[in-house]
Amino acid sequence: MDQHLTVINHPLIQHKLTLMREKGTSTAVFRQLLREISQLLAYEVTRGLPMTTRQIDTPMETMDAPVLDGKKLVLVSILRAGNGLLDGVLELIPSARVGFVGLYRDEETLQPVQYYFKVPESMGDRLVIAVDPMLATGNSSVAAIDLLKKSGATNIRFLCLLASPEGVKTMKKAHPDVPIVTAAVDKCLNDHGYIVPGLGDAGDRMFGTK
Repeated sequence: MDQHLTVINHPLIQHKLTLMREKGTSTAVFRQLLREISQLLAYEVTRGLPMTTRQIDTPMETMDAPVLDGKKLVLVSILRAGNGLLDGVLELIPSARVGFVGLYRDEETLQPVQYYFKVPESMGDRLVIAVDPMLATGNSSVAAIDLLKKSGATNIRFLCLLASPEGVKTMKKAHPDVPIVTAAVDKCLNDHGYIVPGLGDAGDRMFGTK
């Protein structure tokens, strides 16, 4: 995972993403699809994790078997929509530590405003995966990564469901050392900073708040 952007074209991911894009998809189905798709994306974003071996006894013999090495990784949800991705990834990696970055977007300036930040200890010794369904303007994502780096994190990956070309460009300029893993890079942003064709506001659709 040395390239800055990885788009996952797996058929199951693309199929589920299409169902999520449809405006008639219910909140319950949208939430379930997001959980399923996040687990599929998690396979890619955790590719290349450091491994070691430990001796175990199988029913047949003793062997040196591969296990994850190093401190438990950290999943950081960029609130509030990040929680939808977080839930699915946590099912796959239940031992992961969890952090939260609370940012909301000022609708006039489109700039992020911080309201919450809480992460585990020893961030510099852990792989940190920041999750947010939408990489739109990139401003909130850049601000979140800024905060994670200030907390000591040096090995960070960013996982999102959808990205805009503008958001990818903004992230690459600010944090070229943070790989992005996504299911799709869409056409553009509209005047309100939403991804087009996109799927609307992921948080609203996930929590049924609009």
